[in-house]
Amino acid sequence: MLRDACRIGKPASGPVVRSGGRALTRVGGVPPGDATAALSEEDAGGDPYALFGAWFAAAGEVDDQPEAMGLATVGADGRPSLRMVLLKGWGTDGFTFFTNYQSRKGGELDAHPGAALLFFWPALMREVRIEGSVSRTSAAESDAYFATRPRGSQIGAHASAQSRPLGSRAELDRNVAEVADRFAGRSVPRPDHWGGYRLAPDRFEFWQGRTDRLHDRLVFTRTAQGGPVGGTWARTRLQP
Repeated sequence: MLRDACRIGKPASGPVVRSGGRALTRVGGVPPGDATAALSEEDAGGDPYALFGAWFAAAGEVDDQPEAMGLATVGADGRPSLRMVLLKGWGTDGFTFFTNYQSRKGGELDAHPGAALLFFWPALMREVRIEGSVSRTSAAESDAYFATRPRGSQIGAHASAQSRPLGSRAELDRNVAEVADRFAGRSVPRPDHWGGYRLAPDRFEFWQGRTDRLHDRLVFTRTAQGGPVGGTWARTRLQP
């Protein structure tokens, strides 16, 4: 039902938008929205983790990869960068993902351990933004997850110097073959430069798409640390 109600419309017709003398094709139509898909304070409750869990479960019913999320980091020059990663675990201690520590995102997270996550589930017209501080997971936790990865992905973690220049695809293929030969007949260990990060939230924003772009937006801001559910939270409604 929500899939049908929130389907993106056909491309809009009519005059194109002009910018700097150039004709720009107008992209997409107006989403019809769903007036019944509301986010009230009563429905949201006071625990952002519980609300995220309910929304994540609902997304899993209609989205093939609800764990896909945008990860925004900041470089030494203050310039932001953004990429898609996969959520591999979450709870009141934070949201966990894994990567190459020597990649661009790894370097930026180590130098400036503040980041933002974005989940968008268009079939439900729902979005969750999460901001907080980031730290590395323990070596034991990274080892445990690495052991569950497909062997090809384990080999790739050794073969690829992620984010570094590469002369050709053939060079990468040679690296992969060399690593495969090196570990032939035995398990592939986790390389020291690969592991997990966990973002500990201090801010959540839950966005529910509504008709006429009059969306519901509720923000939870951490007001105190500690406790079994990650502290206490102040809830605020924002203008759409």
